[in-house]
This record gives sequence, C-alpha cells and structure tokens, in this order.
Amino acid sequence: MENGTSTLTAIIIPTFNEKENLERLIQEIVILPFPKEIIIVDDDSPDGTGDIADVLATQLPGINVIHREAKLGLGTAYRAGFQKGFSLKADLMVTMDADFSHAPRYIPDLIKTAVKNDVAIGSRYIAAGGTVNFGLHRQLLSWGANLVARSALKLNPRDCTSGFRCYNRYVLEKVNPDTIVSDGYSFLVEMLFSCIQAGFTVDEIPIIFVNRAQGKSKISKREIFKAMNTIWQLFKQQHKRVRE
Repeated sequence: MENGTSTLTAIIIPTFNEKENLERLIQEIVILPFPKEIIIVDDDSPDGTGDIADVLATQLPGINVIHREAKLGLGTAYRAGFQKGFSLKADLMVTMDADFSHAPRYIPDLIKTAVKNDVAIGSRYIAAGGTVNFGLHRQLLSWGANLVARSALKLNPRDCTSGFRCYNRYVLEKVNPDTIVSDGYSFLVEMLFSCIQAGFTVDEIPIIFVNRAQGKSKISKREIFKAMNTIWQLFKQQHKRVRE
C-alpha cells in the first residue's frame, strides 16, 4: 500500500455509557476524507448508547453496531471489532476511545504512519504530544506503567498503553488477537508486545490526550493492577524464551 487514501479502514470504537459523546464523535469521523467502516461495539450500556448507535446506523453510511449482552471488557471488545473488520475486508484497523480523549482529527496521520510501517500509535509521550485535564495522580500512574512496560519488556514505543492505534490487516492476521490472554487495558500492552515480538515495526505520532469532559472514566485501580501483572507475566515469558 503506497498511501492510505485507496485502502479501507475499519475504525473500532468500544462503548459503555457514552450517550453524551457518541453521536458527535461519529459525525466527526464520518466526514474524514478516506474510505472507512465504523464499528461500534457496545456492552449493553444502561444509558442507551447502543440505541443511539442503532439510530446512527440508519442515518449514516458505513456504521456497524455490535451489541453484547454485558460489560465484557475492553480486550474482548477489540477482538469482536477486529473480527468484524476482517469480515468487511478492511486493510487497516484503528482502535480508539469514544470519549474524545482520542480526537478524530489525528486519524488520517495515524493511517499514513501505519501504511509506512506496520503499526502506528497515537502517543502522549513523544515530542509535541501531551495530556490535558489528566490530573497528577493519573499522569503518574500512566507514566509509571509505561516506564515499567518499556524497561521490563524492552519496548521502544514511548506510549505502550495508548489505545489509539492503527494496525495493518496482515499484522492482525499474524498476531491473532484471539490468542491474547489479557483483557481490559492489559490487552493493549500484551498486543503491542506480541506485535514487536513478531518483528513488526511500530511508529508513533504525537497526540494531545484530552481527559473526558462527559461521562465517567472506565479506568480503575483494578485495571492498573491487572496491567502491571500482565507486564510481569510477559517479562517471565520473555526470559523463559531466552533461557531456552
């Protein structure tokens, strides 16, 4: 692929209680000038997000809605979205949050970067990247998690926990997301680790991550603990391979 304009991109958006954000987000993505299919994976949101998604699918082209029976986790939502992307024969697959922390305006640059490499990450922690309204506590947790992931797993990307990514289809065919055992935000670390272990190149573009203005954050202390445990398990796995 020489450029991202003639390829089909699947944009995967997991949702849970995002009624304040979803319609505006989809409207901003739809007008972006490249071929796309939008895949909304809703985990039976009590606030009616799934119903909003269904209405949008009747009003706008290229909207696909996956309804799940409960809050089943971020990792499984990504896997469901990837499967749908495969069925749509997408060449590239973007993952992003529904709360505007990942601004749609960055998607074209994310795609261009992925086309030149294998995987692209929207990064808070490279030059010109950053965060807004993130809070010191969350900044320290995020920075610390990334430092541990990079140091323990020898990962080059600066933002290993960013969920704003673009994968080439062949990467996902090689690194089968169904084989990723972690869930929640831990899925992001293990997925990146597996991509790099498989020999794929990863590049980053700077983004300004804006903490959600509407709705409630889904990140909990339990998710952070799970992510750190995932890093530890991958570290042990990596060193076991070296010894063998």
